[in-house]
Amino acid sequence: MIVPPAHPPIRIVALYRFATFAGVASLRAPLAALCTAQGVKGTLLLAREGINGTIAGSDAAIAAVLAHIRSLPGCADIDVKESRAAEMPFHRMKVRLKREIVTMGQPDIDPLAGVGHYVPPADWNALIEQPDTVLIDTRNDYEVALGTFDRAIDPATRTFRDFPDWFRANRERVTSGATKVAMFCTGGIRCEKATAFLKSEGIDQVYHLQGGILAYLEQVPPEASRWQGECFVFDERVSVGHGLTPGDNQLCRACRMPVTPEQRTSPLFVEGVSCPACHAERTDEQRAGYAERHRQERLAEARGRVHVGAVLGVDPD
Repeated sequence: MIVPPAHPPIRIVALYRFATFAGVASLRAPLAALCTAQGVKGTLLLAREGINGTIAGSDAAIAAVLAHIRSLPGCADIDVKESRAAEMPFHRMKVRLKREIVTMGQPDIDPLAGVGHYVPPADWNALIEQPDTVLIDTRNDYEVALGTFDRAIDPATRTFRDFPDWFRANRERVTSGATKVAMFCTGGIRCEKATAFLKSEGIDQVYHLQGGILAYLEQVPPEASRWQGECFVFDERVSVGHGLTPGDNQLCRACRMPVTPEQRTSPLFVEGVSCPACHAERTDEQRAGYAERHRQERLAEARGRVHVGAVLGVDPD
């Protein structure tokens, strides 16, 4: 008799909401105290423009924290993306005050004042296949390298801060002959700002993928998909494919960039120490430190513990 796996006890929620927090500093302590009291761990970012983050805990604990977040101004109907885990995926709880919940470096851009048209995953193919639509990937170069939509323009940016300058420098080339601009990102938050930015630059027909690539990969069947490759995610899965199944990439513990199966065959790749992207940028002393950290992590794992210095992912900036 095959016994089905038990329901994983840890509930993980990723969330964001652009809202107006006039006294944002006063929101931090009550939220952090509640998360700690409930045993919730993860990271939440608070800024005058809203909230963003991922947290994990028991069902009851997450429900309590979400109830508190939904009581914040403009957050009553905040949308969350959920998944389950057998073990707690985070080591600690961090509630941080930031200038922006996703860093673009354009203080006058306000998504609440107007963003592009939301396009559900089911309607995305029809939009991007129109000849007068130009498709732009708003993510960073290391993310695009793992996968993107067919015919998408890659800005080759290192951080989201670079996107405005890239667009201004390439606007005429990119939008020539197009009447619509469609953009996409991992989960939707960067496109909220990117579409608001393009509208501020005088582009009216701006569209973005509702729920991001993750919603598309979850809802659109592989045989109908226009996605190629895998999608980088900001957690220990590193990348996912259709159906949000974990991909074949790993995370370099030195630079926190994704490492493909091909890159792992390079002599510059040493698990926990270096990869082809960062080997030349690190000293022998730094690599020795990474090697010792990796050794301590393996020892902790053998003892059934999680090393407190383990790196879980990168921030989507």
